[in-house]
Parts: sequence; structure tokens; C-alpha cells
Amino acid sequence: MLVSQSSKRDMKGNKTLIGLVIVVLLHAAVTVVHGSAHTSAGVNLGPAGLAFVLAVIVIGPLAGLAWMRTNWRSGARLIALAMMGSLVFGLVNHFIIPGADRIDYVHGPSHALFETTAILLAITEAAGAALGIGYGWGSLFSE
Repeated sequence: MLVSQSSKRDMKGNKTLIGLVIVVLLHAAVTVVHGSAHTSAGVNLGPAGLAFVLAVIVIGPLAGLAWMRTNWRSGARLIALAMMGSLVFGLVNHFIIPGADRIDYVHGPSHALFETTAILLAITEAAGAALGIGYGWGSLFSE
């Protein structure tokens, strides 16, 4: 049986959608565990950092996922933007700027969990940004 180009495009779009949903949910789970590692390590964020984490890193991708139920393109774009912002924030704070939030500054029993979840956040954020861009702006998935 031959599959039409339109059907192939729909199947690829569905795989991207499923991947995007999985990445957002994995990111949410890793965020919770990383927050726990922050608490265990005594690494506290200032008010601006905490506001950014809550609004962009925690709520942004989940809100985008919810928005996709009524407007899939806008929801995917919100996910892409939130994940890009999250990725930049995490890379800068966990790997570049010296300070309590950088992975090599965290010591003790929380170090391994903190480092592992920081890396997993970067991976899920990069994947979420790429899939959100592909689904939200990709020509393959136009209506």
C-alpha cells in the first residue's frame, strides 16, 4: 500500500507532536528533581531568578502544551520560546557564570544529582526548543 505525501507529512507531524509532549513532560519532571537538588545543596535563587524559573522554565512549557489544545501552532511556539529562554538561563547559570548555581561550585552529597539534572535540563530544553520550532514554524506542519 502506498502512502500519499500528505499522509507522510501528517505522520511526521504526529511524531513531532508526540516527541514535543514527551520532552515537555520529561523537562517538568527533571525541573522538579533539579529544584530538590537546589534545596538539598542550599543553592538559593534571588527573587528575579526565582521569578524567571517559575514563569519561563516551569510554567512556560506547560502553558504552551495546554495552549496547543486550542491553537497548536501558537502553543508550540510558546514552548520553543520558553525552552530557548530556559536553555540560555541554565547554560549561563550552571556552566558559565561563577557562583553557587554553577555545577562545579556545588559540593557534598547533592553534587551528583545537581550536575546530572543540570545536564538533563539542557538536553530537554534544546530538544524542546528544536521540536517547538519544527512544529510551530516548520513548513512541513502547516495547516
